[in-house]
Amino acid sequence: MDRSVLFFDIDGTLLSEITYEIPWSALEALNKARKAGHLLFINTGRTFCSLPPKVRQFGFDGYLCGCGTYLTYGDEVLLSSSIPEGRGLSIISKMAECRIEGIAEGVEDVYMPSRISRFDGLESTRRYFRGYGLGVEVYLETGKFTYDKFLIYTDKQSDKNTFMKFIEEDIEPIDRGNGIYECVQKGYSKATACDYILNKFGMDLEQAYVFGDSTNDISMFAYARHTIAMGEHAKELEPYTEYVTDTVEEDGLAHAIEHYGLI
Repeated sequence: MDRSVLFFDIDGTLLSEITYEIPWSALEALNKARKAGHLLFINTGRTFCSLPPKVRQFGFDGYLCGCGTYLTYGDEVLLSSSIPEGRGLSIISKMAECRIEGIAEGVEDVYMPSRISRFDGLESTRRYFRGYGLGVEVYLETGKFTYDKFLIYTDKQSDKNTFMKFIEEDIEPIDRGNGIYECVQKGYSKATACDYILNKFGMDLEQAYVFGDSTNDISMFAYARHTIAMGEHAKELEPYTEYVTDTVEEDGLAHAIEHYGLI
């Protein structure tokens, strides 16, 4: 069997958003794939600090984080790109001016507003991160940090058009629905992360398999040839999907790995 490289999204792909567990079938399939000689990489919108412990414990070959802005292989940092400090401060100020709220995401921590948000989703995310000790030491408004990407929440009170115009030169927003946008440095994506790894190991697109479920997976689905969407996935992935597997909870990851004869 030829060596391949497998790229996995986390939430809704590897990790169930219902049970918050990695199914045993998925862990078993990943171990078999590793023994078969394949390379296994996480490819996520999460920044490095917010990788779930259950994911780190498996010990993937590398972690491609922040939509391509921070890449590791083993203990080596292959690439790291942060928003310049001054630009980062101006973006945070513009959020406040436009009545937009958000979360700045860095390698070492995430940075939340000091005050309770009017957005329930942001407060839910705050509680989640606090459970891992994140977002509790430095608040968003201080600006005394650097970050790689950010997440914004908008509603009818927000001047979204002005803000989007302000960031359009160097930031690419990904629409996550319900007025939420994942904002990433231009020139970086899950696709650029895949491309970097393939070039590093001298592998071609036929050796790459990408697994995902959401809109921030579109770039790697558009890039790759072997694209696997989970049973529950964003409709925007469908034009780029080669194979639809079952849901996370229905052992979808294991079924897909077996379908392609990778184990």
